[in-house]
Amino acid sequence: MMKKLLLASAATALVTTAASAADLPRRVAPPPVFTPVPVFSWTGFYAGLESAYTFTDRERITTLGVLPANAQNVTAGRRPLVTSTTQDGFANIGGTAGYNYQFTPGSGIVVGIANSIDWTDITKNRVVLGNGNVAGGPPNISQFRSSLDWLGTLTGRVGYAFDRVMVYGMGGLAYGGVFHAANFYRPDGALQFVGRYDDLKTGFAYGGGIEFAIPTDSFLNTFALGRYLGIKYDALTLKAEYVHYDLGSQNVLVAALPGVGTGSYISRFRTEGNIVRAGFNYKFGGF
Repeated sequence: MMKKLLLASAATALVTTAASAADLPRRVAPPPVFTPVPVFSWTGFYAGLESAYTFTDRERITTLGVLPANAQNVTAGRRPLVTSTTQDGFANIGGTAGYNYQFTPGSGIVVGIANSIDWTDITKNRVVLGNGNVAGGPPNISQFRSSLDWLGTLTGRVGYAFDRVMVYGMGGLAYGGVFHAANFYRPDGALQFVGRYDDLKTGFAYGGGIEFAIPTDSFLNTFALGRYLGIKYDALTLKAEYVHYDLGSQNVLVAALPGVGTGSYISRFRTEGNIVRAGFNYKFGGF
C-alpha cells in the first residue's frame, strides 16, 4: 500500500512540474534591429575650389572718328572700322560658395544660389595695318588690347537630383575686371592716339552643369584636403559646368596726343565669352 502511495505522489509531482514548465515563456532570439539607410539630401551650404577654361567668340571692336578728318581716316581705311579679338586660356584658380535646398530627400527638385569668382587673366592683342596716307606709302598701325582679369557669376540654380547625382541649369548676374586699350600710330611709327579703360563691368550669365556627391566610403575621400585640415563637412562633391557670360560693350575714347594728332576716335569693345569650370565643393549640413 505504501509503495502505491509513493508512486502516485511521484507521478503527481511530475505532472505538476510539466504543467508549470508549459506556463513559462519560450526563449526566442531577439528581433533584428532595423537601421535605416541615410537618404542623401543636397540641402545645405557649400563652398569649394575650381579651375576653369575660358574662350571667347571673336569679340568685336568698332571704331568711329569724332571729327570729320578722323571719320575720313576710317572711311579711307587708315583706321579699321571693324576688327575683333579672340581670347582663351586656363584660369589659375577660382572659388565658389552657395546654398541648396532639396524639396524631397533622395531624388527630387533642388533650388539654390551660387557665387563663383575665377581669376581668368586672359589677354589678346590685335594689330591692324591700315592704308597709308599716300598711295603705296607705309601703313597706319592700329593696336588693340582686350583683357579679362577675373570673372564672377552670381546665379540662381534649379536642378533635379537622382540621389547623389544632380543636373542643373543656372542664370543670373555676371561681373568682371575688364581692361581695354587702343593705340594708333602714324606711318613713321610715332604714337598719335591713345585710349584706355580699366574697371568693373557687369552683365548676365547662363549655363548648366552636373554635380556628384562622393559616398563616404569612397577612396576618393582620401584626397579631400579638408579632412586633414580639420574641416567638418557632410559630403564632398565634384562638379563640371558650362557658363556663357556677356559683359556688354564699352566705348573707349582714343584721344590725340598733344602736338602729334588732332581730334579723337571712339573704339567700342565687346566682352562676351564662355567658361567651363571643374572643381569640388564641401557640403555642410542637411544630411
